[in-house]
Amino acid sequence: MRPLLAAYVALSFLAGRKAEDRCGGPPAPAEPALSASSPRLSAEETHSAHMPEHLRCDACRAIAFQIREHLGKAESKRSPSRKAGAELRESEYLEALEKSCSQSWDNYGVLEVNGAKRLAGPGLLSQEPLSVMVTGGPWPGRLHKMCHSYVGDLGEERLYRAHRSGPATLEELLCRGAKGRPAKSLQNEL
Repeated sequence: MRPLLAAYVALSFLAGRKAEDRCGGPPAPAEPALSASSPRLSAEETHSAHMPEHLRCDACRAIAFQIREHLGKAESKRSPSRKAGAELRESEYLEALEKSCSQSWDNYGVLEVNGAKRLAGPGLLSQEPLSVMVTGGPWPGRLHKMCHSYVGDLGEERLYRAHRSGPATLEELLCRGAKGRPAKSLQNEL
């Protein structure tokens, strides 16, 4: 019994010694404090019905991403009897484009990076590892209107052909138009 008691006391002493080393030593260096704040939105960014000019490129890229995602998903769901790589039927790509524009767009919002406001969400580059993104509010409605405007202005078939040519072609068509200028958008007229 005595050897067992001696072993217990020795182990208790060592365990107490290790606890002292962890707790009694100098404190670990403090982690730098991280902070982030919400972007300060202008009256136009807060109340306007259309997408502010400085966010249109980001919005266009988000719309191109969503159109690619929805058309790609529709293409992957083809029946097995159709050969791989076959084009969607008109009704299929019309439905996919409608879904892409009519989605909720709730995953998109605005954040501030180095003093500049940027749209953020799926398909857009992450600009800051720690930032506050303001979602909801006017952003989903603006993206919804812009998407439907692009589809109406450019036409479903043209958008699908651009998608079939590759992601860069679709983004080029939406964001710079056929002549290198931004595609006409009715959003400012709405």
